Amino acid sequence: MRYRIEKDLLGERQVPAEAYYGIETLRGKENFEITKRGICRQMIKALAIVKKAAAKANIDAQNIDEKVGHAIMLACDEILNGRLHGQFVTDLIQGGAGTSINMNANEVIANRANELLGGRKGVYNFVHPNDHVNFGQSTNDVIQTAGKIAVVKQLKKLQVELKKLYNCYLDKAEEFKDVIKIGKTHLQEALPIRLGQEFNAYASVLNRDMRRIDLAIDSLLDVNMGATAIGTSLNANEKYRKKVIYYLGKFSGEDIRIAKDLIDATRNLDSFAFASSCLKILATNLSKTASDLRLMASSVVGGHNEIVLPNVQPGSSIMPGKYNPVVPEMVNQVCFYVIGLDVTITKAVEAGQLELNVFEPIILMSLFEQITTLRRAARTFANLAIAGLKTNQNNYQIDNSIYLITALSPYLGHDLACNVVNEAITSEKTIRQVIEEHQLLTEDIIESVLDKNNLTNPGIAFEELLKEKKKGENK
Repeated sequence: MRYRIEKDLLGERQVPAEAYYGIETLRGKENFEITKRGICRQMIKALAIVKKAAAKANIDAQNIDEKVGHAIMLACDEILNGRLHGQFVTDLIQGGAGTSINMNANEVIANRANELLGGRKGVYNFVHPNDHVNFGQSTNDVIQTAGKIAVVKQLKKLQVELKKLYNCYLDKAEEFKDVIKIGKTHLQEALPIRLGQEFNAYASVLNRDMRRIDLAIDSLLDVNMGATAIGTSLNANEKYRKKVIYYLGKFSGEDIRIAKDLIDATRNLDSFAFASSCLKILATNLSKTASDLRLMASSVVGGHNEIVLPNVQPGSSIMPGKYNPVVPEMVNQVCFYVIGLDVTITKAVEAGQLELNVFEPIILMSLFEQITTLRRAARTFANLAIAGLKTNQNNYQIDNSIYLITALSPYLGHDLACNVVNEAITSEKTIRQVIEEHQLLTEDIIESVLDKNNLTNPGIAFEELLKEKKKGENK
């Protein structure tokens, strides 16, 4: 392999001759081989957006030469179009609050800009990583701003998949709107409910999750770009600060806003914690839904067998013909992972000291993991579990449920209703049979109360039934 020699305060190093990164990136790469996973594509593009906006703002503020600034912007455009991503080689988990990531971007952009101006990689005679690409900036505003843009972009992709899952729930709510089954509380038989009502409830909670994520996206649009190292904006003049926010919005397509208090915004990362909390709540609700479906689909021997999940792969290496609810199981595991990552983010946000939180790398890595795994899980859940889900109405023994007595208890009184239940259980008769044998209620009341539509639609005909009850009491 051919090398070039680069120097820094620590000495000389051999950098691969064809590499667009430089000595600082190389040191960061060697020091932090932790996960051996590179920076995600959205973060690389977000860094390019930040550097392009800074270059244009510096041109307007006459902080750097126009020709140099345009070369930087062209290099950033190449990155935004998918080039040079393989040159971002630092690990996401690193010390230095992301300095290695920032310098990786500075060096790649500077070397490519030098090429565009006729120079050579590693010879920064036209464009310098610090003096030009990083002018008026600090790692402490670059990484946070790029991280927020990257998280917003990923959250919007997650919202697309969640919306598809939401529509799947609504489709099933409509498909099963007339399917009445026995509800369960404490994993025991309870009152009748429509299967469509259950899926409508899954849609309702997911809709709340999506609204919370929208709030998280909005909070992430307040950035500290122009704050430089600790929020005092040292080395970033006023014209640059105003212009860089404008160009960040223009180049990202997002409604980027400058934070009201740059010192607060530099030291406190609660907007990341809020986003993670919203994802944790989504994971909690999504896991609960997946667990519900696994229970409802459990096999007929000793189980519920109320729904039939699509068979997507053989379920056993020893039991022929067995199929398992593998997709909901996957969703559960993803959600456990996301909830655990929220703990990591919470600890990292809390642990920042004084003017800077140095733990931003693990915060961003954890957020990217949360969003990516949830997005893929939601897509798989919708496509391979919900869309093809069927009902098994043969197992819905509504008429035989002893807890239909609950609907009749206002007319019988609690104590008499308990006696009816006990007799039904010991005599192996239905509630209806016991009531009719003892002539406890009129046939009209029994028919009206135990009508399946009335049982699953609270309030329907209830006023009329109360009138009948009062007539009976007056007699």
